[in-house]
Amino acid sequence: MSNIKLLKEKASNVRKDIVQMICAAKSGHPGGSLSAADIVTALYFDEMNIDPANPKMEGRDRFVLSKGHAAPVIYAALAERGYFSKDLLGTLRQYGSILQGHPDMKKVPGVEISTGSLGQGLSVANGMALSAKISKEDFRTYVLMGDGELQEGQIWEAAMTAAHYKLDNICAFVDFNNLQIDGNVDKVMGVEPLDKKWEAFGWNVLKIDGHDMEAILDALAKAKECKGKPTVIIAETTKGKGVSFMENVCGFHGVAPTEEETAKAVAELEHVEKIEA
Repeated sequence: MSNIKLLKEKASNVRKDIVQMICAAKSGHPGGSLSAADIVTALYFDEMNIDPANPKMEGRDRFVLSKGHAAPVIYAALAERGYFSKDLLGTLRQYGSILQGHPDMKKVPGVEISTGSLGQGLSVANGMALSAKISKEDFRTYVLMGDGELQEGQIWEAAMTAAHYKLDNICAFVDFNNLQIDGNVDKVMGVEPLDKKWEAFGWNVLKIDGHDMEAILDALAKAKECKGKPTVIIAETTKGKGVSFMENVCGFHGVAPTEEETAKAVAELEHVEKIEA
């Protein structure tokens, strides 16, 4: 696609769907889903080699949503990309729905791995990337982690593993919005300096504005060019991005908006669309 305007429109659609599906469910995690919308949109609509008509296509690129509670962002992107009908988004977290609070690889087309227990996604992504190396396949693996998730020790074991095996076919994102369920990340358990930590673990490190679509695409291109080591993109983002009353508000980590708040959020997103059109 590589059309920045079109990608921004897709990201806006993803954000509207996130807010509306969480409102309908009266449960979910809007803050971290909204902060990751631009990254996930860039991956699904520009970067990854995928086929919605054939979700298990051989040689497809893989995506791992390590912070599985942000499931609405991947559901919205998959539906927008054509993996399943958008009508299903309104069934989020309902009994019998394929769209539960965390992604289920056995039920949702396009979901590569069931996630939810924080800290495990990078390890799983390593396995995918290592299998590609062993099988001499050229697919790439992408993984999205939360910044609070980096407090988990398994992340750093996985970071060592990726560097040790020179997994240059893996690209990790850190959704660095500096808010987790209990408050500011730097107050709950500081993770900085992130760039120096990842560099010390042997990674190629890039830092970007996680809401700048051109910067995201440029970083992804640089990640592909890097040989002999894995790449991590530290994306500085805003929790609740795109919805004024949710931005940088810890309370919207895991609280659904009301119908009135949802209408206001959608109106704000559509207003920005008109300005950027």
